[in-house]
Amino acid sequence: MLAPAQFLTSSLRLSPHGTAITRILAAGLDAVDPGEAVGRFVRREKNQLRIANKLYSLEKDRRTFIIAFGKASLPMAESLADILGDRLTDGVVIPKHAEERTLSLLTVMEGGHPVPDERSLAAGQRVIELLSDLRNDDLVICLISGGGSALMAAPVEGVTLSDMQALTSALLACGASVDEINILRRHLDRLKGGGLARLAFPARIVSLILSDVVGNPLEAIASGPTAPDPATCADALAVLEKYKLPGKTPESVMVALKSGHETLKPGDAVFRNVDNILVGSNLLAAQAALKQVEAEGFHPYLLRTDLQGEAREVAVELCRTLRWAWQTGDPAPPPACIVAGGETTVAIKGDGRGGRNQELALASVTELVNFPDVMLVALATDGEDGPTDAAGAVVTGETFGRAYALGLDPVDYLRRNDSYTFFAALDDLLKPGPTGTNVNDLIFLFTF
Repeated sequence: MLAPAQFLTSSLRLSPHGTAITRILAAGLDAVDPGEAVGRFVRREKNQLRIANKLYSLEKDRRTFIIAFGKASLPMAESLADILGDRLTDGVVIPKHAEERTLSLLTVMEGGHPVPDERSLAAGQRVIELLSDLRNDDLVICLISGGGSALMAAPVEGVTLSDMQALTSALLACGASVDEINILRRHLDRLKGGGLARLAFPARIVSLILSDVVGNPLEAIASGPTAPDPATCADALAVLEKYKLPGKTPESVMVALKSGHETLKPGDAVFRNVDNILVGSNLLAAQAALKQVEAEGFHPYLLRTDLQGEAREVAVELCRTLRWAWQTGDPAPPPACIVAGGETTVAIKGDGRGGRNQELALASVTELVNFPDVMLVALATDGEDGPTDAAGAVVTGETFGRAYALGLDPVDYLRRNDSYTFFAALDDLLKPGPTGTNVNDLIFLFTF
C-alpha cells in the first residue's frame, strides 16, 4: 500500500485539494497491487488449487513450478508461494528491482530494463533450464507483468544480446509503440511469442497476467510468452520499414526475420495446455481512482483508457478537454476529476532527461497558461517514467508563470526532451518510488 504523502509535490502542497488528490492517486495504484490481484484469483482448497473458478490438482506426486517475470513479479510470486505452501516445487522470479530479497524455493534474478542486459540473458537461460525437464503431469504457473520483455531474454540462434540491445534502443528512440516493439521481440526470442509454452509442453501452464498494454492483447504483454502470436515475420519487417530502420538494424536480425521461422499461431495444439488469465489492468486502476474521486467530493468522469500516440500531441488533446470542462462543465462540472489511461510514446530528438508522462506534462504547460483552478497530473503506475526516478509530473495554470520567474522556457525544454530538469526545478516531479505494479499510465484532469 502506498502512502498518499509519497505523491506530494510543490503544487500539491500549495493546493487546498492537494491531500485529496494524493489519496486519489494512491487509490488507483492500490487497486492493482500485484499480490492482492493474485490473491483475488487464486485459492488453495486442500489438495486442489482454484484459479478463476477452475480447479487444478496439487497431489503430492505433481510438481508445481512458479516462473514470474516483470516489474510486479516479486509481490505476485510472494503471494502465490504463500498460497501454494508445501506444494511449491521450484521456480524463478525475474524483477527489475530485487531489493536483496529472497524467497523460499524460488531463485530471484534481476533483469535489465528497458533494454535487456547480461542479467536478462542469465534469467532467460535459467527459465529454459527449468523448462527442459518438465513432465506432462507438471503444473507451471507463470506470473506475467509489464517489463517482462526486457527482463527475460533468450535471443534466437544467430542474434546476440548486443544485437537486441541495439535494436531495442533504436525502436525506443524513434517513438515506436510497445505493441510494435514487441512484434520484433516475439520473433527474435525463444521464450516470446508462445515460446515459453512451446518449451514447457506437455506440462500444464496457467498464466496470471497483469496488463501494461493498451487493450490488453495477450500476445503483447511481456511479448506473449504463453500466448499465440497473430503477427508474422513480415509484420516485424514492416515495423522496421515504418521507422526507416532496416539500414540501421543488425544484419543478424534481418537474417532471422527473413528466415521464415515463425512464432506459435492461434489454434496451435500447444495452447490446449495453457490457460491465460488477466488479473489486473489500467481500467481497474482508473475505476478505483474514480471511486476515490467521488469519495473526495469531485465529480468523476472516465474519458478513455486507450491513450496512445506522441506524448506532446496527446497533451494538446487532453488540455483541450480540460479547458472545455473548466469553461462549460462538460463532461463533468467543477469540482471534477476526468481520468484517462493508456501509454504514449516519445520520439527522442534532444539530449535531455525525462519520460513519456513528464513530456506530456511539459507539453501541457503552455496549453494551460493562465487557466486558474485546473490541474493535470500524469502518472506512470510503475513509479518509473522513462530512465528516471520520477513517475510523472504535476501542471497547473500557474506553472508557466512559476517557470518564467525562474528563467525556464518550457518550449525550449520540450525541444530538448528535458522534462525532468524542468519539473525538478519547480519541485513538481511525482516521486513515489517503484510501486511494484505496472498497468500503463494514468492522467488526471482536475477542475476546481
